[in-house]
Amino acid sequence: MKLREDEVRIAAPDCEIRSKVIRPVGEEPLPGVVLYTDIFQLTESTLRTARRLASAGFVVCVPEIYPRGEVAGVALEFDDAGKQAGLAAAAETTTAQFDSDRVAVLDFLENRDDVTTLSVVGFCLGGHLAFRAAFDPRVLSTVCFYPTGLQNGSLGADDPGSLARAADIHGRLMVIFGSQDPHVPADARLKVISALYAAGLEDLELHVYAGGEHAFMRDIGPRHDPVLTDLALYEGISFLTRR
Repeated sequence: MKLREDEVRIAAPDCEIRSKVIRPVGEEPLPGVVLYTDIFQLTESTLRTARRLASAGFVVCVPEIYPRGEVAGVALEFDDAGKQAGLAAAAETTTAQFDSDRVAVLDFLENRDDVTTLSVVGFCLGGHLAFRAAFDPRVLSTVCFYPTGLQNGSLGADDPGSLARAADIHGRLMVIFGSQDPHVPADARLKVISALYAAGLEDLELHVYAGGEHAFMRDIGPRHDPVLTDLALYEGISFLTRR
């Protein structure tokens, strides 16, 4: 399948959000998916994942998660300097800013003539952002790949209280963890899963992949597990398409 990629600027109240829109070639209206990156933003690794998702029949919008400050428009390197820059940018971003950006991106995607419905996926910190996007009633399905900070309120400059708002999720939710993820160890996963069930979520699917490390889907570096990556993408796409 051939894909088309466009760079777009999405207007938010106090900034422009640099984004990539990737979809199969053609004009056929398709389901839309917002893909939230990890802290390294729009890296080629993440864009490769976005292309695989688009090839399954989606219009995929990949916004930068830090459209303000020094790293706006920057794809960070997968090294210590890149990690520190990404974490610093997160620490400077308020929950209100993350939420405002989310509304802008969902509005943009909803208003495209080639988009029929809205879903969201996210990785790492982006998995947490995807969880918060699920609060929007327009979002039909959400897949959170190894989301961080749900268990302890860690996201940006302030405690977002995301897990306490689990009952605000109206659509379908899938969460995928790796069993060897030090950022979301077993006790943290238990807290997240217990809160989701306590909130009364019924259309909920959970996976813990044995041996999966944090960011096992990033196809650069020693944590990458190609088998688990393919499995996670298959499960995620299957969930988004309602099997």
